[in-house]
Amino acid sequence: MSRQRRVAVTSPQTRVALAARRGVSAVPRSLTGEELRAAARIRRRQLRIAASTLAAAALLLVGLPVLLGVVPVELRLGPVPVVWIAVALLPYPVLAGLAHWQLRRAERTEDGTERGDAGSRAR
Repeated sequence: MSRQRRVAVTSPQTRVALAARRGVSAVPRSLTGEELRAAARIRRRQLRIAASTLAAAALLLVGLPVLLGVVPVELRLGPVPVVWIAVALLPYPVLAGLAHWQLRRAERTEDGTERGDAGSRAR
């Protein structure tokens, strides 16, 4: 299995500043109209993905304590209420799963494989 080569992504301004330090002229590449539209589409999709992930995380972090506060059950694990354990431990694996899900969806969007978009970006 071959490994993909990692690529450092920097803004055009950063590249120009770093090149000027080395004494090399680096004119930033301009995007064509189609590339700008594709970048704008990708950005909008990724913002929607991020917003849905943020909403799910907020629902978890606000909804879990509210839900556990409404439930009148007083289960204890030793001297500690189970509700405390649920609030202290349950969100972390769920948040890690949400982060993984968001990252995969954002990467699929960049690759052009999000929801039937595979043929729209020819390489």
